[in-house]
Amino acid sequence: MEKRVIRDPIHGYIHISEQLIWDLINTREFQRLRRIRQLGSTPVVFPSGTHTRMLHSLGVYEIARRMLEEVDDLRETLNEREKLRVQAAALLHDVGHFPFSHSFEAIMSCSHEDYTIRIIKGPSEIRNVLDEVDKAFADEVAAIIRHTHPNTILSQIISSQLDADRLDYLLRDSYFTGTAYGRVDLDRILRTMRVRNNVLALKQSSIYTVENYIMARYHMYWQVYFHPNSRSFDSILKSLFLRLKDLYEMDPGIADEYPMYRALLEKQWLSNDEFFLLDDETCSYSFNLMRNSSDKVLQDLAVRIMDRHLFEYTNSEHENELIETCLRKGLDPRYYVIKDHQRQIPYLPYQGYNESDSIWMAMSDGGLRELSEVSTVVGSLMDINEQDERVFYPEELMK
Repeated sequence: MEKRVIRDPIHGYIHISEQLIWDLINTREFQRLRRIRQLGSTPVVFPSGTHTRMLHSLGVYEIARRMLEEVDDLRETLNEREKLRVQAAALLHDVGHFPFSHSFEAIMSCSHEDYTIRIIKGPSEIRNVLDEVDKAFADEVAAIIRHTHPNTILSQIISSQLDADRLDYLLRDSYFTGTAYGRVDLDRILRTMRVRNNVLALKQSSIYTVENYIMARYHMYWQVYFHPNSRSFDSILKSLFLRLKDLYEMDPGIADEYPMYRALLEKQWLSNDEFFLLDDETCSYSFNLMRNSSDKVLQDLAVRIMDRHLFEYTNSEHENELIETCLRKGLDPRYYVIKDHQRQIPYLPYQGYNESDSIWMAMSDGGLRELSEVSTVVGSLMDINEQDERVFYPEELMK
């Protein structure tokens, strides 16, 4: 096919020269990602952070494509079959993402990876496109995403401590939120990337670039992804769906009022067709319907989500006091006193060799060493086990 390009503010152009990739982009399951925001609740803090999972998925594909073309060791050791499969895996790795990013996973009681695999294996338009190449293609792409493919380097390109996924979301999320924390030197990383003993590694000379990447990831999590106001929004979202499920158990007829959630209320797993209809726009429409709910709790939580009336937060030591106040005022603390715990270790390598949960440095003497053994900066970060536990509650509760 004639080479196509898609303009992108992070990478300049997304380059597409394979008909398969173009066909996958035009499937309805991939196009659904236009209607899934990348950062979920984060726009309540950073209003410009409204970019989509589709943009991110295209970006991951582009970085993986560049790895295959610009990293000599990958270009020379992987065959064309493997290259095409890893590009497809990069493009499709988030196709099973829920609305409102990861906060919806607690509501669904499963991970977006589970639905990604189900969509790839079909029935779906994606499966039909993959089958046109050969009948084993879908299973091979799923194996790359699941880390069960026999060639482990393919999975490392997509999902490891230093992969196409992380590199794109740090650059993209930093750009769209207007923050500087996530800026990493992608060109330098690709220029110094090597393959040693079937492990992705970086030249020793890139140590400062890798240290910057680790610090960028650390700061983005605490300053953007774990921002208290984003977590407040997520707490309200979880409370709303908890209330909806409780109401359904009391009267299944409530599914008639919110048919977009019928399958979600009736069973644990959605079919691919049912999942396809679940997106940010559908949820926003449902929240507007809930503004007029006869149930005051559901109504209140929906108004809070749509109008940004967030919960306040305090230290977890005040949880019991808040629960008592809630009960005294006739409110159910299950919906109005929400504890949230976040934890991040800046860098924690896998305790073993040849594992993608470590970042490996290709030393000038030809050997491989794990990053924390080479970098005093990263080594010192391993002692940090930063945790943040807060309780979220309505501000008027304490008046």
